[in-house]
Amino acid sequence: MAETKPQVNYTEDDIKSLDWKEHIRLRPGMYIGKLGDGSSSDDGIYVLIKEVLDNCIDEHTMGYGKHIDITIEGKTVTIRDYGRGIPLGKVVDVVSKINTGAKYDSKAFQKSVGLNGVGTKAVNALSSYFKVESFREGKTKVAEFEKGVLLKEHKEAASKEENGTMVTFVPDESVFHNFKFLHEYLDNQLWNYCYLNAGLIIDFNGKKYVSKNGLHDLLTRKTNADELRYPIVHLKGEDIEVALSHNNDYGEDIFSFVNGQYTTQGGTHQQAFREAYVKVIRDFFKKDYDAADIRQSIVAAISVRVQEPVFESQTKTKLGSQNVYEGGPSMKKFVEEFLAKELDNFLHRTPAVAEALKKRIEQSEKERKELSGIRKLANERAKKANLHNKKLRDCRVHLNDDVPNKNKEEFIALQNQTTIFITEGDSASGSITKARNVDTQAVFSLRGKPLNSYGLTKKVVYENEEFNLLQHALNIEDGLESLRYKNIVIATDADVDGMHIRLLLMTFFLQFFPDLVKQNHVFILETPLFRVRNKQETIYCYDESEKQAAIKKLSGKPEITRFKGLGEISPEEFERFITADMRLQPVILEQGDHIQQLLEYYMGKNTPQRQDFIIDNLKVELDLVEENVN
Repeated sequence: MAETKPQVNYTEDDIKSLDWKEHIRLRPGMYIGKLGDGSSSDDGIYVLIKEVLDNCIDEHTMGYGKHIDITIEGKTVTIRDYGRGIPLGKVVDVVSKINTGAKYDSKAFQKSVGLNGVGTKAVNALSSYFKVESFREGKTKVAEFEKGVLLKEHKEAASKEENGTMVTFVPDESVFHNFKFLHEYLDNQLWNYCYLNAGLIIDFNGKKYVSKNGLHDLLTRKTNADELRYPIVHLKGEDIEVALSHNNDYGEDIFSFVNGQYTTQGGTHQQAFREAYVKVIRDFFKKDYDAADIRQSIVAAISVRVQEPVFESQTKTKLGSQNVYEGGPSMKKFVEEFLAKELDNFLHRTPAVAEALKKRIEQSEKERKELSGIRKLANERAKKANLHNKKLRDCRVHLNDDVPNKNKEEFIALQNQTTIFITEGDSASGSITKARNVDTQAVFSLRGKPLNSYGLTKKVVYENEEFNLLQHALNIEDGLESLRYKNIVIATDADVDGMHIRLLLMTFFLQFFPDLVKQNHVFILETPLFRVRNKQETIYCYDESEKQAAIKKLSGKPEITRFKGLGEISPEEFERFITADMRLQPVILEQGDHIQQLLEYYMGKNTPQRQDFIIDNLKVELDLVEENVN
């Protein structure tokens, strides 16, 4: 018998139309990617800053304004450029009417970043307060908004300010929960703008950013000159710039940019560079080297300028353009012809660099061949270990395609939220497994403390069972392109043993898969140390100062529990700490940090400097505890 379907009315009343701000607030991920709290470099609060800055950069690119001022006080952001200023009669429209902007006129903005007139509208709609002020030819115009709704449109007035535009906004805390700006992420973001726009000066809270040598400066900051196999090669052409070298780290470290935009997920230009570089090297040496050996340990940056670029999302992190401009050469041909001429000429003119490059390739080839047999056995061991049943409790996004009520947009959004918790011990992994979001969160259970891998070769990754299974769970054996989880979260007890496990895992990632850290995939899970409660309220505290504040708030004699390990926190309680209220501490390599120096300092032979560091910081911690208690 055929199943009888319930009758559902479908009339004109069921058709809904949302205005621009309602749609942005209902589907913010379409416009700024994931929301987040600021602990990840691609969280929405940084995208809001980027959307405003992109307009300033486009003005600079067109030849107007060499200076940008940025101020962040608490949660209030102010960005001031010295370009032409928004035409006064269009100030309100430009930030509140979708598909409104000068970038539709290709004569005004030939190679801009933003093309669809959405950026500042998204910032406006997602801010609890938004103000735009334009200074133009001795006059000024101001408009103020709240969550995209116009509060006040001021009349035009006389002004002695230089031409330009100033935007002030406060991200809406009902959208971005418990957010905070991490200056390490902003630092990288601003330096990238300067590397790609020689002569541009950015002033951020009194600190000046400026670059004279473009991508050469970028690689100088990102690498340690003592670890490079040869001096940085810097090549420039019309609408393309490349810088590259090799070091001794594993993996590929490639930074790619389009029209001044950092494309964190790469795209057609980055893939064109990877392929073209291999071809040029093979042709130069007249030898069919394996592509992996040629690119192993490369550090490189490529920047291209494209007319009307097509990105795969509004956040512009991955280029989709196949051609440099309409009717022009393909991206692949454009990059290949540039490298075939400029890099080939450079290698012929600089035989010492060519020889150093050849030695690096042959070293990678030798290491790969030595590992081939071990690698095959390790892969077989991983299959026999029944990884996905015993070590890894995977999430539904990877287990199957049957995520409830998903469409393509929602599924991609879920993939961008995927997280794997790496924990130790049955009790801790059990609590996380029961409390997690099964759609997007996975759990990998360690058995005891990992090996200290500092100074070891990649051979140990395959010979050590825990490391071998972990790299298989992450799917990073051949690089980050197939990484299965956006966030890798180290979840250990907040005691000495837990801290040691954190350090050993970070050593493993930095030693063999440094790109995981460089591309901001690795985090530390912060869990509460104390629970302070009375009959009316429960407060979870992450340090001694929060505990003392909670005791004062609840007054009397509240019950105080000190959590010794993750396993002591019930799954019901744990759920809040790994879902809505999850606190993540990102593992960030700051400017001047170089991996081998860091590992030698923290994981090498015990040194007087490290002992002094531990003693000095222990004194500070004890002083803080004593101060809070008193």
